[in-house]
Amino acid sequence: MGHGIMIIFSPTPLLSRYAECMMWLARYMERMENLARLLEVTETFVRNAEGQTAWDSILAINSDESLFQQIHNTTQHTEIVPFYVTETRNPSSLVSLAQQVRENARAVRPLVSIELWTQLNVFSRNLLNLKNGDMAEHNLAELCTRVRQDCQTHFGIAEGTLYRDQAWLFYRLGKALERSDQITRLIDIRYHMLLPQSEAPGSDIDLTQWTSVLRSAAAYHAFRRLLPVTLTPANIVGFLLKNDGFPRSLSTNLRQIDETLTLLATHDNLRQFCSPLLECVAELRASLQDQTAEEIIIRGLHDYMSWIQTQLMDLQNAIAATFWPVIIPQEATLTKMAEQEQN
Repeated sequence: MGHGIMIIFSPTPLLSRYAECMMWLARYMERMENLARLLEVTETFVRNAEGQTAWDSILAINSDESLFQQIHNTTQHTEIVPFYVTETRNPSSLVSLAQQVRENARAVRPLVSIELWTQLNVFSRNLLNLKNGDMAEHNLAELCTRVRQDCQTHFGIAEGTLYRDQAWLFYRLGKALERSDQITRLIDIRYHMLLPQSEAPGSDIDLTQWTSVLRSAAAYHAFRRLLPVTLTPANIVGFLLKNDGFPRSLSTNLRQIDETLTLLATHDNLRQFCSPLLECVAELRASLQDQTAEEIIIRGLHDYMSWIQTQLMDLQNAIAATFWPVIIPQEATLTKMAEQEQN
């Protein structure tokens, strides 16, 4: 396994702010759709050992346990739903994500169609107007369904109206990166949450609970179509990680990242800047192809998912450093040099 990516700093012909905002617009929209589906599936299917809705699994998937404790200073599960819907102090709540979607959409207004701009404007405004009563349990499923449908509408309009230039490539890149990250988090947390302490990795576990994993990834119907009889943890993990026909699998999205960076490299002599990024993606794809799902589970699913997530984070940071590097103002640079001289 690799040790990171060599970062090359360079300006690009596309305005850096546009590139950054297009990528994060796609990431935030994908994150909202995933969160809405996760909330809906958890309410319906996911139970803990006491038979209660396992809301805390969402905290684990998003690594939000510490932030939740800081804000609420409680372990009451009743606070988790509002934490992920209307809590403005949580940057991953639906309301916070809607605000970030609006800001990024406004920044790239010259690049998007009137249809896409109008849809994003209405969508974000509706979420920003949410009240606590709108997310009561009996309304949660309806709210999540509406959010999912609006996100899917957005992606459809983007697919049909965005011009295929560098901006489109960064949009595609953001969507594939987010899907890769989300699927590894889902598999990691849900697998270990569902595995009883007395069971060995790969053992058959309650099928209803494993069905919830597929539904959380919008994979249930695709999986049953391909494997109508065989429903085992290893098959589910293998499908979500390695199936090239499922649009949210890790394999599919790593391929799309590779294809998108390859296309980006053809623009205005950017190949030298994309080469280190492509090398990282190639290593990720090779590591996935060289192992079966059973081997990944036996060798350590959690460790492998953690490594993938770290590599994806490094890749995101390298993309940012390459295409929209942070420029230190001259005044700040001089101040830092003066401090170093004094020390």
